[in-house]
Amino acid sequence: MAQINCTQVSEFIFMGLTDRQELKIPLFVIFLSTYIFTVVGNLGLILVIRTDARLSTPMYFFLSNLAFVDFCYSSVITPKMLENFLYKQNVISFNACAAQLGCFLAFMTAECLLLASMAYDRYVAICNPLLYMIVMSPGICIQLVAVPYSYSFLVALFHAIITFRLSYCHSNIINHFYCDDMPLLRLTRSDTRFKQLWIFACAGIMFISSLTVVFVSYMYIISAILRMRSAEGRRKAFSTCGSHILVVTIFYGALIFMYLQPSSNHSLDTDKMASVFYTVITPLLNPLIYSLRNKEVKDALKKVIVYGNQAFVFMKLRKLLE
Repeated sequence: MAQINCTQVSEFIFMGLTDRQELKIPLFVIFLSTYIFTVVGNLGLILVIRTDARLSTPMYFFLSNLAFVDFCYSSVITPKMLENFLYKQNVISFNACAAQLGCFLAFMTAECLLLASMAYDRYVAICNPLLYMIVMSPGICIQLVAVPYSYSFLVALFHAIITFRLSYCHSNIINHFYCDDMPLLRLTRSDTRFKQLWIFACAGIMFISSLTVVFVSYMYIISAILRMRSAEGRRKAFSTCGSHILVVTIFYGALIFMYLQPSSNHSLDTDKMASVFYTVITPLLNPLIYSLRNKEVKDALKKVIVYGNQAFVFMKLRKLLE
């Protein structure tokens, strides 16, 4: 790709979600509250799964990893986004922008592939329940998590290197609330055809492969559920799968809207709204969808709360006796 002789910018300035001053404080409160609930929900879900022996199953192993990715995913984007509402100019250094883009892409890709792994886990659990613990052995579960992590970080690293080898000298104002490929490519004077082709190819391969796993898994799952004689069994199976389908629809739908359309059709203002769904809303919804509708997780959460209250009361009594 051709390089342009110019002075490379050392920092970028985010335009943020809005430039209307009267909306900034209300939006700050809303997104700060959302981020707090996201952190508490995902870290709390990990804590509950790790401390309750009844949740030591492959399904909850994948769910704890999904919660970890959601926590990291949100923490990469939201804190910097909150600054947009407090300062006139939200500045990020060139290297910090590269790091944010790399981490964002890594966790986004990891979440896509983890959702595919979870679909396969549900397929084995419903279609081959007697062999479930054999097929989904600890070694296989670790592989189904390690491969998405490894692949996502390698792809994200390559993406970030290509993006930040481009020349940025005309403008450093990013029409977004975080460092993303599309708004960054609008700023460069370099030839971006290779980068755009790479984005489309990587996104297409990842989406098609992961969605194929999800689609095929659910074809078998639906066929198995329809053959069940027990109405209660069908209801429970549909309830479990419904949570996963809802998360997949929200997450994949927003990503397809963002990355698998021609660049000529992109509106950055529209993209910002779509980005809010999978960077802020989805990490908040996932622990709610997967845990609050799950009786085992709710029972484990009640147990943790009861033990926590008992420990608190014991400490208070001990201080009074001293």
